[in-house]
Amino acid sequence: MAKNPQSDLVQPNERVDDLQNGFYVIQNPEKFCFGMDAVLLSGFANIRKNETVLDMGTGTGIIPILLKSKGKGGHLTGLEIQEECADMARRSVRYNSLESDIDIICGDIKEAAATFGAASFDVVTSNPPYMIGQHGIQNPYMAKAIARHEILCTLEDVVSQAANVLKDRGRFFMVHRPFRLAEIFQVLMKYKLEPKRMQLVYPYVNKEPNMVLIEARKGCNSRISVEPPLIVYEKPGTYTKEILEIYEMI
Repeated sequence: MAKNPQSDLVQPNERVDDLQNGFYVIQNPEKFCFGMDAVLLSGFANIRKNETVLDMGTGTGIIPILLKSKGKGGHLTGLEIQEECADMARRSVRYNSLESDIDIICGDIKEAAATFGAASFDVVTSNPPYMIGQHGIQNPYMAKAIARHEILCTLEDVVSQAANVLKDRGRFFMVHRPFRLAEIFQVLMKYKLEPKRMQLVYPYVNKEPNMVLIEARKGCNSRISVEPPLIVYEKPGTYTKEILEIYEMI
């Protein structure tokens, strides 16, 4: 049997997950795997085909790959501080033959403006760490802890650097937790990123929301629209039609 040349891109303890849209992502379940929040953000982000995009804290590179699978964005760049994750993301890019469309850079979000220059992107996306201090249980595995807790960067670091690298009228798309919504709006407006669109995500119609999707624009006037709530499950194990559409399963 002929050897799959792409198999050389996958290291021990890693797996290749089929995204069911013609694309794949390499992941190590012992480290950190992407979740629904990344998928929902890729669906929420309105990005034109020719726009340049920076994904801050790209992890496995899932958001740039999903955006490209949806025909969103021209050239996309993923910024990731953990070299191990950045390497895995680069290999996923090669696995999908997207080298001409996606760059993965190992670097610190706090130095994004110094790395890329001011006003260098049309769009910034981010699925940042949600938890601060003792919110939640900090994962003992450092890769997972860094992804979930504000260990190496804070919300303000992400927002301030997004504001710096965005062009005037550029857009910032983020997924976060509703319990930090007041703080999120405060920090966005501090750095002249005006909240323009918001959608709350509910696990079930009768439960509290557990995610919020936000679009903010640089240098725009105050006015926000709230989209209809996004419900994940009709019943246990059954996604709603809206979620299936985002996952491109129907």
